[in-house]
Amino acid sequence: QVERRHYLVSKAVEEVQKIIQQLTAEISYKATRFQAISNSGIHNENIKVLAPSQFLITVPLRGLTGYRECQVRHWRYYTVRGAKLLSSVRDPEELHQWLEVEQFSKSLQQWHETDVNIEGDLVPAKVLIVFRELVEKSIISCNLSSKVTVLESSSSVVRVAVETSESQVEVELVPAVEIPTCWPEKARWPRCLKHWPSQEKVQSIKSLGFDLLARSNYHWQLCFSRAEHILMEGLDEDGGCRMKCFRVMRQMKEDVWCAGNKPVITAYHLQTVLFWTCEKYPRTKDWRCFPEAFLRLVQKLHKCVSQHFLKHYFVKNTNLLKYTNTSDLDLVASKLAVFLENPVFCLD
Repeated sequence: QVERRHYLVSKAVEEVQKIIQQLTAEISYKATRFQAISNSGIHNENIKVLAPSQFLITVPLRGLTGYRECQVRHWRYYTVRGAKLLSSVRDPEELHQWLEVEQFSKSLQQWHETDVNIEGDLVPAKVLIVFRELVEKSIISCNLSSKVTVLESSSSVVRVAVETSESQVEVELVPAVEIPTCWPEKARWPRCLKHWPSQEKVQSIKSLGFDLLARSNYHWQLCFSRAEHILMEGLDEDGGCRMKCFRVMRQMKEDVWCAGNKPVITAYHLQTVLFWTCEKYPRTKDWRCFPEAFLRLVQKLHKCVSQHFLKHYFVKNTNLLKYTNTSDLDLVASKLAVFLENPVFCLD
């Protein structure tokens, strides 16, 4: 059954990938600011499978290079439509930031235009409006109306339903500025005196940079998908059982603790729990015994869900469960508690 489910998810990823490649190629043809997703990229950091029928795919933006952090702080007095406000727009939270076109040493003229730019700021809400329109037009021009439907949304987030041969998958398509040249100041990582990952791995990860995602009105969200991909890729170089623990935990989440199409706990939350646990238990011997290592992970997950608090791995002042429904979290916590009282059935 586990293998069957893994096969179905892999098949869905493959089918969704082909459709989104076709769609983004058409979008890129219509507007060069958006880049088509390549064959290779989508296999790793461009696509996140949050749940068997819930994917997140980033669509890179073109024509913004030579990024540098902004040193001068200025206040914004405008709505996302560009109207003047009397008081300033609130500042971004830890995982978010403003983005000015002047922060790039090279930028296409289109990024200076008013359909995406207000007073020198690149405004995610405006980028999303342009992108959504392109998605809708490209679905028609690619004859994909029978397979792809744009879903209604209270915000300008672009979600589509994709029909695969087995089921329907909900995909959030997110425009992303890729910044492969530097590491953000907000990500004060690694923390002092930590033995995982190794210094060589840390340097390799930081050299890959980060992305900024258009996922809210004014502020761009920091994203570390390339870094996370590298961390996951070399997880068991010492012959440990970290990946096995992660796979079983994911399976248990989908089958028992938090099933459904839109689970409150996603694979991304589990991955974050795994990273924190790897950092706390960096030694090879901590990951030799599967039952012991697995229970440690579930205990960490239970603690986070019970306290409604899971720190982002790279920007630790951010709580990944901050906006999650607390009664849903409490229900998951109670299922985890039941499992921890009698974990034998899963570990045999």
